[in-house]
Amino acid sequence: KDQMASSSSFLLLAVLLALVSWQATASDPSPLQDFCVADMNSPVRVNGFVCKNPMEVNADDFFKAAALDKPRVTNKVGSNVTLINVMQIAGLNTLGISIARIDYAPLGQNPPHTHPRATEILTVLEGTLYVGFVTSNQPAPNRNKFLSKVLNKGDVFVFPVGLIHFQFNPNPHKPAVAIAALSSQNPGAITIANAVFGSDPQISDDVLAKAFQVEKNTIDWLQPAIARGFALCGADGWLPGRWRVCRSRAGGGD
Repeated sequence: KDQMASSSSFLLLAVLLALVSWQATASDPSPLQDFCVADMNSPVRVNGFVCKNPMEVNADDFFKAAALDKPRVTNKVGSNVTLINVMQIAGLNTLGISIARIDYAPLGQNPPHTHPRATEILTVLEGTLYVGFVTSNQPAPNRNKFLSKVLNKGDVFVFPVGLIHFQFNPNPHKPAVAIAALSSQNPGAITIANAVFGSDPQISDDVLAKAFQVEKNTIDWLQPAIARGFALCGADGWLPGRWRVCRSRAGGGD
């Protein structure tokens, strides 16, 4: 009997640990009420946003006239990401989801980047996309595995949370459009080239030259070139007003 009780206690402990671990690894905290509309005016700082009084919530807290059916002007690299997250719809707070429309010019790309807090599932609405992601570092002698696919209209592809990924429109004549859902109210984005070569302050060229195994003068050329484009286009370079500045001064195309 003591042995059976011990086994049952161990099994119960294992189940509880599994549940705790699952909760700890969730992208966003699970809601403990029907909703928690973000109170953007609250001075209290928490992981996410403080809840608005539910008696003051209305339908507009869950709505945005986003015009996601309308095409966007693309940026210097030929893409435009229109993200709808908790900053645009306060009702998304604690719900663990957001959505984005992505426009691609002919031969345009959404360059290599990561979402540190979200898995992404992408659906092609128009055109063709070449997409891919790279796995995390593998034990030697294995290398990071690159997984890629050509997607056509109606196809769906998943980018696992935190992994470097991209999308590219291989058609030189036609644009492409995709819709992406992300498993966080605020997925975040780290564009690799901007983060590594366009940070403020800059990463030491000694560090980058050693990391990329190139001459320092190559890094010294890349850093101001990327920082200059980043400053003109902005971190959210898909904004049409800034794109016109980027296009006229940095030589970008449509």
